[in-house]
Amino acid sequence: MTFVARSTLLLSGSASLLLGLGGAAMSQTAAPAGNGTTALPDIVVEAPKQVAGTPRQKPKPSAIARRAVSPRTTPTTATSTPISPAAQLAAKSNVFDQKRNDLYTTIGTTSDTISHDTIQDLPQGTNQSVEKVLLQAPGISQDSAVSGSLHVRNDHANVQFRINGVMMPDGLTGFGSIFDTSFIGSMALVTGALPAEFGLRTVGLVDITTRNDLFNNSGTASVYGGSHGTITPSVEYGGTFGSTCPATTTAPTSVKAPPVSADCFAGVQYYFTGRYLQNTLGLENATPAYNAIHDFSQQERGFAYMSAFVDPTTRVSLIAGTSNNNFQIPNNPGQPVGQNGNPPVTNAFGSTSFNSALLNENQWEVTHFGVLSVQKSVDGFDGQLSYFTRYNDLHFLPDPTGDLLLNGVASDITRTSYTNGIQGDGSYKLNSTHTLRAGFSVSAEQAFVGNSSLVEPCMVCDGSDNGAPETITDNVSKLGVLMGVYAQDEWKVTDQFTINAGLRFDQMYQFVSANQFSPRLSFTYKPFENTTFHAGYARYFTPPELVEAAPANIGLFNNTTGAPNAGQANDPVLPERSHYFDAGVDQKIPFGCSSAGAKDCSSLELGVDAYYKIATDLLDNGLFGQAYVLTAFNYANGYNEGIEFHAKYKSGNFQAYANVAVAQQRASQVVSNQYLFDNSTPLADLGGLTEFQYIQSHFVYTDHNQFVTASAGAVYQFCGRPATVAETFGADGLSWCGTKLSADAIYGSGLRDGDANIGMVPSYTQVNVGIQREFLLPNDPKPMTVRFDVVNLFDSIYEIRDGSGIGVFAPQFGPRRGFFLGISKKI
Repeated sequence: MTFVARSTLLLSGSASLLLGLGGAAMSQTAAPAGNGTTALPDIVVEAPKQVAGTPRQKPKPSAIARRAVSPRTTPTTATSTPISPAAQLAAKSNVFDQKRNDLYTTIGTTSDTISHDTIQDLPQGTNQSVEKVLLQAPGISQDSAVSGSLHVRNDHANVQFRINGVMMPDGLTGFGSIFDTSFIGSMALVTGALPAEFGLRTVGLVDITTRNDLFNNSGTASVYGGSHGTITPSVEYGGTFGSTCPATTTAPTSVKAPPVSADCFAGVQYYFTGRYLQNTLGLENATPAYNAIHDFSQQERGFAYMSAFVDPTTRVSLIAGTSNNNFQIPNNPGQPVGQNGNPPVTNAFGSTSFNSALLNENQWEVTHFGVLSVQKSVDGFDGQLSYFTRYNDLHFLPDPTGDLLLNGVASDITRTSYTNGIQGDGSYKLNSTHTLRAGFSVSAEQAFVGNSSLVEPCMVCDGSDNGAPETITDNVSKLGVLMGVYAQDEWKVTDQFTINAGLRFDQMYQFVSANQFSPRLSFTYKPFENTTFHAGYARYFTPPELVEAAPANIGLFNNTTGAPNAGQANDPVLPERSHYFDAGVDQKIPFGCSSAGAKDCSSLELGVDAYYKIATDLLDNGLFGQAYVLTAFNYANGYNEGIEFHAKYKSGNFQAYANVAVAQQRASQVVSNQYLFDNSTPLADLGGLTEFQYIQSHFVYTDHNQFVTASAGAVYQFCGRPATVAETFGADGLSWCGTKLSADAIYGSGLRDGDANIGMVPSYTQVNVGIQREFLLPNDPKPMTVRFDVVNLFDSIYEIRDGSGIGVFAPQFGPRRGFFLGISKKI
């Protein structure tokens, strides 16, 4: 059974994230290898079964090859088709991509996949960030960039990103996205009770597969821009070079490309992408006005991929990425001075007043990451060993006078993280019913947190006798180590029933040391062809992000305007431990099929998934000062529960989807970094209790809790191909060929606000639409595309945050209506 067929069997009917055009549509499983624009002959490559050095043994064709190759026949004509070395290499690489997918399993989970083509077809296409694309998945709620941009199933952060199966290590939480959608071949969001091979960040897995359609010496150059001063040129290009293998000639019926020969070098596949973005709405506007104040941003992102075969059963690949983002912090005019600080500041450097519209805060973020992988596939074994590295540097620069008068403290914050590690995963098909998987990961992170805070000393500390500003430095440096190992067995009990059982062990050495054994158990049951049940249980162990868990020496700030809440503890941040239960069912309903088969069927896919999480030392974080950096803390107890509904419809050139999720997360008793919470001001709306006292005695909603989230969208294309030259210029009359129409929408019932999160910001809906046309120019076989998008079509003015709530410092509004135009050209 091919990878695609096997994945469909196990995950049929799972939630669809988005719907693409012309075949590359949202599905429940990863997009098939080779899903792109590279034109290849009908090549079938034998999956590697033989170690180099044993040429006398004829390798047995893999299941993929046996099913794909037609019975041998003698062609009546002798017409031959040359197959270039680049095409042979592309075909073999596609097989290795499929074998790499066999290293992992998502049995018992919900998986929603979007292809590169589908991302392009959405409003804004690849000009939108990964986080914006993910908002179209079920159970994903929008947040401000300051608070992580999104939340999966009402959890804060705790999302794992993988590229080609390799987990990206923890870094720093910044405003800008470090991934550009241009390099993504397919992206799957996996939720539920994850198998044992997935650890640490477990509320959701964003599984990214790099593109495989750019190895034919081609690419795209584009420019996109519009409202809010937006301009974003980008380029992508890829190819194959260095082959010493000869071309082959075969009959045009089913052919078999030979494995890469040991006496020739098959060549190197490569591609790169680059993007520059600038606008005047880098972060969410602090006011409902159309134009933000002091919100200019410049962002640069790049990505590169290379791979080559060193022998018939071994592939080496390298990926590298970088991002460099600069942000102005948007201002909120009309803010009074002397209202914040402990005590407040009423005079700074001789100034007793300040216009908050002129505040000048800025943040710089730099990220570099790389992965070097060796993949082996031989005799039923598939394995991948990877070295990964990631470097982050974040610097928040305050406005000394303005921040002192408005906030009582002006903190210059530097955070640096440098992580190196090794990850190994292996899969062995023991027999027709059992597939064994095992692996490990080890990483070391050197983190530095620098805090240089400008405060004013005080004697009586009533705000009337503060001294001249002085600087207090509180720096922390720590080497943290994370280690994990797992083993699991995928047992195919019957053709309809599959069980996956595993055990994982994780060890952390950070500001605290801890470990845990984590059993995992999940299954899928497919009683009928189009019906799939899944369920699972997982024990999770989630360490805090090292830089966010750095302790503060709060004693340094005593008797200053930056003094913490009196009498509060400063206990260290702990790892979260939880029990996770998940179950769901998916149903596919085909109709309108003709005798030609299922290819022309219309279909409706429906699904529902429910989950329940019981957590000890639930991790959370927030903004607890003027600097836009997050600080972690724990709730002693927490629970998270929800139910998600998803639907997908496809009929010809029209496709649509809809998702609705209802959920809540509640927690009680802060047990780390307690000094962040006020315990001195009784509040009437909390029954006369302080915020800290209320949380210690009540279950409260977490600040990122949202009861209802929803997303929907539709795509329609005309003709299913680019417009010809005659159709483009009207020689054959008006034609809609090459035109694609799209729309998507998100809905949120509102995040929490108010003292101890007892309130909720108003609900909102945002609708985006787009139109694009792909057409050919005279004497040019490579098409051009022009697109026009409208973001927030109805100019809905809504708040994501209102500046109140636990760990919420400033208001943030959703984007106002924007018009954007883009032109791209295949090269």
